[in-house]
Amino acid sequence: MTEIAISAARSQLGDLVRRAAHGRETIALTDHGHIAALLVSPQVIEEFEDALALADYELRKARGTLEPGIPHEEVGRMLGLR
Repeated sequence: MTEIAISAARSQLGDLVRRAAHGRETIALTDHGHIAALLVSPQVIEEFEDALALADYELRKARGTLEPGIPHEEVGRMLGLR
């Protein structure tokens, strides 16, 4: 993770955003030496959200607290695939 002071980041913001978005680099913006915010690729956030949803599903499955789902065939009909 690259750290850069907010004051220095102002003049480099476009480059920093591109590095985060395309290079999947996490950029930490610091304020008086403390991390105040992160620039992170949207794809990284989506991957974290997917992993969190999967972990939540697995936990509910292990606990036996899953809600009833929609049968695969019904989903196909709802989407007009069957």
